[in-house]
Amino acid sequence: MNKLSKLGVSALCGSLAAISSAHAGDLSATGSAQVTWMSKEDAVTGNPIGMNSGFGLNGSGELDNGWSVAFTVAHTDAGAYSNANITLGIPGLGDVRLDQGTTGTGLQRMDDLTPSAWEEADGAGQAIGKTGISGITGGANIQIENFEMQPDGLAIVVAFTKDSDSATNIGEKNSGGVSGVEGAGYDLSFTATDGLHGMAGLTVYGGISNVDMYQNSNTVNGDKEETVLGVKYAAGGFTVGYQQNDQDTGLTAATSYETTMYSVVFAVNDDLSVSYGHVESDKQGDSDNAEAQSFQAAYTMGGATFAIAEVQADNIAYDSTDNKDTTILSLSLAF
Repeated sequence: MNKLSKLGVSALCGSLAAISSAHAGDLSATGSAQVTWMSKEDAVTGNPIGMNSGFGLNGSGELDNGWSVAFTVAHTDAGAYSNANITLGIPGLGDVRLDQGTTGTGLQRMDDLTPSAWEEADGAGQAIGKTGISGITGGANIQIENFEMQPDGLAIVVAFTKDSDSATNIGEKNSGGVSGVEGAGYDLSFTATDGLHGMAGLTVYGGISNVDMYQNSNTVNGDKEETVLGVKYAAGGFTVGYQQNDQDTGLTAATSYETTMYSVVFAVNDDLSVSYGHVESDKQGDSDNAEAQSFQAAYTMGGATFAIAEVQADNIAYDSTDNKDTTILSLSLAF
């Protein structure tokens, strides 16, 4: 994305002054906007025209002791505050990220990494209401990545939180962030490329998550455990992917889910791609598997992306009576 503004600052932010003064750094703004047209067969949608936009602030700099620092503040549609994080680059260790606890860290970022021309089959306008991988990202957490001592071709990410469903943007944490039934937890994930295993075009990834659940509620019968395992292979203009997620929620209402997804993308040229994707989620004790298949095409021209998706969703939210065929047209702009 292009920078809208760039400011030299003597300190990255006031909260970092206690660590060390920073050298001159950068502060930039990025933005995005999307306009969509959606139609659903045999369903009333009202006005089919939709629009959303967002912006973010990104800062970076270097401390006197050689550490690097960076922060991000994200705002979603209508300027609503959504997330913030601070990353410290520590020589000899890696990047330590302190995250508010909403999205983008831990195992949650691997919920669906199958390739697509535009969006995953469950994310192109029509969701199937499946229970997705959440990991520890419901709570403010600390994540360590980009370890300097890890082997070539292997990326390891470790994340930890003291309270897995207690996100907050409170600075001095003496109040707020009241949680539910989830306690301390950790996520461990990896991505392996040809630098490690030697096979060009092949990417293998996966991870585990474990969260302690408070047992003082009749809604809980165990701890939350999640696993992800996936593979992608690129050759020529084709990229194929397969992934399986397994979840034991620890909740008495719905104990476990098993979700599989696969897709294939063909890059016609540098600007045009087409894809097919499929996702299916099996809920324990329910015979109605939520599933979706999606055909997509996307054309990129500079900072603009034109996309179309045909999505057939069946048994939405594991309900056999809820089925929708949806067409989505999208124009996305990045600044």
